[in-house]
Amino acid sequence: MNIRAQARSIAVLGPTNTGKTHYAIERMLAHRSGVIGLPLRLLAREVYDRIRALRGPDCVALVTGEERIVPLRAQYWVCTVEAMPLEIGADFVAIDEIQLCADPERGHVFTERLLQARGLHETLFMGSDTMRPAIAALVPQVQFQRRERLSQLSYTGSKKISRMPPRSAIVGFSVENVYAIAELIRRQKGGCAVVMGALSPRTRNAQVELYQNGDVDYLVATDAIGMGLNLDINHVAFSATTKFDGRRMRPLGHDELAQIAGRAGRYQNNGSFGVTGEARPLPDDAIEAIETHQFLPIRRLQWRNARLEFGTPERLIASLEQHTRNDWLTRARDADDLVALKTLSAQPETHDRLRDARDLRLLWDVCRIPDFRGISTAEHAALLTQVFAFLHHDGRIDTDWLARQIQRIDRIEGDIDALSRRLAYIRTWTYIAQRKGWVDDENHWRQATRAVEDRLSDALHDRLTQRFVDRRTSVLMRRLKQKESLVAEVNDKGEVTVEGELIGRLEGFRFRQDKTDSADEARTLRQASVAALTPLFHLRADKFYNAPDTEFDFTEQGGLMWGDTAVGKLVAGDDALRPQVAAFVDDEAGPDVAQKVQRRLQHFIDRKIAALFEPLLNMTRDETLTGLARGVAFQLVEAMGVIPRARIAADIKALDQDARAMLRKHGVRFGQYTVFLPALLKPAPTRLRLVLASLAQGLQEFPESPPAGLVTIPHLTEVPEDHYIMAGYRPSGARAIRIDMLERLADLLRACNSRAGFEATPDMLSITGTTLEQFADLMQGLGYKAERGERPKAKPVQAAEAAPDAAQSDDATAPPPAIEEAPVNEGPEAAPQAEAEGHAPPDAASAPEPAEPEPAETEVEVYYSFTWAPKPRREGRGPAAAGGRADRAARRPDGKPKGDKPKGGKGGKPAKGRKADKPRDYSAGPRKSDMIDPDNPFAAALMGLKTGK
Repeated sequence: MNIRAQARSIAVLGPTNTGKTHYAIERMLAHRSGVIGLPLRLLAREVYDRIRALRGPDCVALVTGEERIVPLRAQYWVCTVEAMPLEIGADFVAIDEIQLCADPERGHVFTERLLQARGLHETLFMGSDTMRPAIAALVPQVQFQRRERLSQLSYTGSKKISRMPPRSAIVGFSVENVYAIAELIRRQKGGCAVVMGALSPRTRNAQVELYQNGDVDYLVATDAIGMGLNLDINHVAFSATTKFDGRRMRPLGHDELAQIAGRAGRYQNNGSFGVTGEARPLPDDAIEAIETHQFLPIRRLQWRNARLEFGTPERLIASLEQHTRNDWLTRARDADDLVALKTLSAQPETHDRLRDARDLRLLWDVCRIPDFRGISTAEHAALLTQVFAFLHHDGRIDTDWLARQIQRIDRIEGDIDALSRRLAYIRTWTYIAQRKGWVDDENHWRQATRAVEDRLSDALHDRLTQRFVDRRTSVLMRRLKQKESLVAEVNDKGEVTVEGELIGRLEGFRFRQDKTDSADEARTLRQASVAALTPLFHLRADKFYNAPDTEFDFTEQGGLMWGDTAVGKLVAGDDALRPQVAAFVDDEAGPDVAQKVQRRLQHFIDRKIAALFEPLLNMTRDETLTGLARGVAFQLVEAMGVIPRARIAADIKALDQDARAMLRKHGVRFGQYTVFLPALLKPAPTRLRLVLASLAQGLQEFPESPPAGLVTIPHLTEVPEDHYIMAGYRPSGARAIRIDMLERLADLLRACNSRAGFEATPDMLSITGTTLEQFADLMQGLGYKAERGERPKAKPVQAAEAAPDAAQSDDATAPPPAIEEAPVNEGPEAAPQAEAEGHAPPDAASAPEPAEPEPAETEVEVYYSFTWAPKPRREGRGPAAAGGRADRAARRPDGKPKGDKPKGGKGGKPAKGRKADKPRDYSAGPRKSDMIDPDNPFAAALMGLKTGK
């Protein structure tokens, strides 16, 4: 009995998502051997991987134009339709997507398999139900199986890409269109995967994996997805309904639209389809046909004669162009291989090499090399001419030439288009390497071309992902969709990452979102950051609340810092010494976090004020301070420990000794120019005082405190005088002097004759830290007249007597803070330096001249003579007049109170027995009859001596 007579042929027909391919795999594995032909290399690789996983690698072969994996004991062959080995006599043969018999480009290959390919026991044709009449007419005794779709497919109309639902595929029919849509989706949705027929299986699988594992929710593809690619797609949207078929633009047929739309709704999940972009809505008849799977049957199949004659090139071409008399078949248009054959056979150098049928068969095999590059017919023909020349002359392609061609392609730099071109080029050499007997060391070149293709495929996948996938947004969207808890991590730089993706920076309790390219991306990033940072905010708030005060600080502009991070700012309160706190906390952190941060910052600033302003606060709590003393204390507290004496001169004058003593007990010093607390002149209290005073005054920009240790600083006329007072300085001339050092200078000036005139001493220059010229300007600012003079410089004496220390005032009991003084020479150079500044020792003028005077020129030194020269009194009692009399309101130039008149006659006449032309020496100590300076700490004791108590 004839075996073929017992073989059965079955046509399994139906719409997409009916499980036809899965059924074919099951039937093939039920036989000892089998061959299955698939329309795409991509689909062949997918089926190969499935069977390999079921039966192991040793019994499954993969044969395509560019790939050949054939184990020694291969039982099952997975191939593209063009590469099916029909001579092996397999028990089972299957051909998928049999409706491609009507395809203008490749239809003749599928038709040939429909007519000739048979399994010894079973042959299976899978495809659309539109092929039923043609198969029934062309395949004797064929059996039909109708398979229904496992899910429903419905039309949803037109949707903008921005409103496209997740798990959607947008279909385009050109590379440019696909790239444009992918770029738009990246900006609006975070990214997409890209699938095209020109991609290598490795690149396609990597892109599909992006979609299948949920890294992206959108797929942009060509009509390649219509050929058996099983993906989890819920919706298919057509961006166009026309395509270029290689020769012209034509509208897609209803069955072609259905083939692509059927990718939506896999297995038992319902799917939908529609249009987007510039595509017009589908007509009603097309919608009904797709939803009901009812299409016009195919009436003509593409056919080309397979019985070729290799006598001469002309006879071979004629056999390929032969027509058929079968009404179901029509001669296919000239394919690329036939065009190449005509071109090469017309070349004289090629035609001369065709001496017998073997040469013609070789030429035909060369012409069947696909034009993967798609550059031009002439360039493709030139490549085929060179390959045929090598094979005809040497029987092999030249190894060095082949290596150079591959080496030029083996580069992974460049953009998507450059890598795509190289992949197309390497496919040509991969195909050539797969031909048996065309190259030396076939295994080497197959591995080499495969390795180059893999490298280019990986690089192309990376470029596609970089360009069309915002991995950060896609990852976050997937996690948000899965409603999984997002965990944020913060490094030491404050960078916040979720799932390894940077989303922004955390500055204290404020989140600074990373920059994005679109509003949708920013919205997704914000949603993810809120979800991820909520628990982190609470943990950080607990750490913040328990942190020691040493981790906090305030800035000179009123900011509150936690380490290097701004976490709040000071705002004015009802009391200058009780400012309030405004915490920098995002609303997303919640009210509990905000309140906890605000409370902790308030505790910090309250304790800071209590520590630095302790003497002031002690005065406010001292109940023993009463009457005028309490009033003076209140004014000191309001002025934060520093107040010009002229402002409260009347109150100071009215204080008795007991009241003064009580204020001194709190550290108050009654200076000639300023009433202040020395403890509050240190850098830290000064810095805080400037901030609190600026807050109370409502300043927009706070004055900064001078660097610590400077005795004098420049006096800028545009800076208000109150700012200098708050900083602990008093303006005087071109510079401002620290008020505690000014009081020490005043102590020295009391011992000088301000009427007769005096010169600056080294102690005065040392205290002020100035040069002689700077000191002269400073003294003029204090109300003194400075007269400049020059004189011969006195020669140094061998030994100088130590000058007695200048008398200190009664309140100069606390050591002054460190100051930055002008350098003062000591040791042997001290005397010359003093002479250069006009401070020669008293006996310098009377020093004996040397026995033999040297003929050197006399050196000249500059000196200044200072006398008291108060400015004229201003009329009126307003603030201006009081300010102009600030230096004279409390004391005379000799440092004594104005109420203490010098002993003498009325109207300032000299006392009895005194010469009228002899000036009064105010530098002498007070006479017994003079008033006792009430600011002297020994005033009470002196009063006791005066009254004899």
